[in-house]
Amino acid sequence: MADTVGRHARVASAVEEGVLAVLRSGRYVDGPVVDEARHRLANEFGWRYGVGVNSGTDALIYALLALGVRPGDEVIVPAVTFFATAGAVARVGAVPVVADVRPDLPLLDPATLPLTPRTRAVIAVHLYGEPCPLPELGLPTLDDLAQCAGATPAPKHGHIGAVSFYPTKTLGAAGDAGLVLTDDADTEAALLRLTHHGMATPYEHDLVRGAVGANSRMDAIQAAVLLGHLPDLPARVAQRRKTATRYDAELPAWVRRLPRHASHPVHHYVVRTSGRDKVRTALASAGVETALYYPRSLASQPALAGYPSRPTPNADAFCADSFAIPVHEGLSGTDVDRVIDAFGRHSP
Repeated sequence: MADTVGRHARVASAVEEGVLAVLRSGRYVDGPVVDEARHRLANEFGWRYGVGVNSGTDALIYALLALGVRPGDEVIVPAVTFFATAGAVARVGAVPVVADVRPDLPLLDPATLPLTPRTRAVIAVHLYGEPCPLPELGLPTLDDLAQCAGATPAPKHGHIGAVSFYPTKTLGAAGDAGLVLTDDADTEAALLRLTHHGMATPYEHDLVRGAVGANSRMDAIQAAVLLGHLPDLPARVAQRRKTATRYDAELPAWVRRLPRHASHPVHHYVVRTSGRDKVRTALASAGVETALYYPRSLASQPALAGYPSRPTPNADAFCADSFAIPVHEGLSGTDVDRVIDAFGRHSP
């Protein structure tokens, strides 16, 4: 499903030169390389400011804190997403309210959002890179952009954004790293303090928007890695779109494709079919790896059992019959032929 070794080979010279320069500089925390990375990465996603953090999960946590989400507040999250979306809400003491998704796509359904007087924010997960459209709700919206690197343009509701650079992402680091995005200079300043123990001046630790700061910083080596990968991003997305176009045209009719917006960077190529598990077994026997994104609705996750629960029939149906097939930029034409042929030799 990913080829991190092959990806590194595409940009090895630039990445290794950048990392070596950091090691020789002695500036391992903050410094000019981190500043360059956060500004260039923010621009890539279409925002004015970016604050580097140590993971995509922390990006969500600090985005919520910057929005003023506090213990007891409710935050709406979609039923189909990686656990970190809801886990970050719980980590700040707020209440993750899991909402069902649309019948056609695993994105929040604006018509069925469980809004209450306690709702403080909504997290719009742009899953697989597909933009999640929401109307103006009179509430802050947090754009979860973990799967949107290379989207043209990246989806944006305009309040605050969070990005993951986990190594298997289309734009990934050599470890964990993340970014919080904002267009507001005051929010950037607040985020810089929140992620540096609440310091405005050395050893003076204040509350920032009512929250205690902690340590969450993108280190300079990961910043250098990301800067080395960034110029290759358009080519990666172009190759993924080319492969997706072939799948669209050549997979059998019994394979249901998801609708895909023109801006989609094809972080994952996900299909739906009856007899999903038998199909996956047949593909595995042909040497084709698959994955589930995701195997169950967030509403059924044991870690969220103590929070308010609502039925999520659309999410349950999606999680029961969907799976992803390889679409990364390291696939050759022969590899894609092999995937298509494996589908063609099986019928559910």
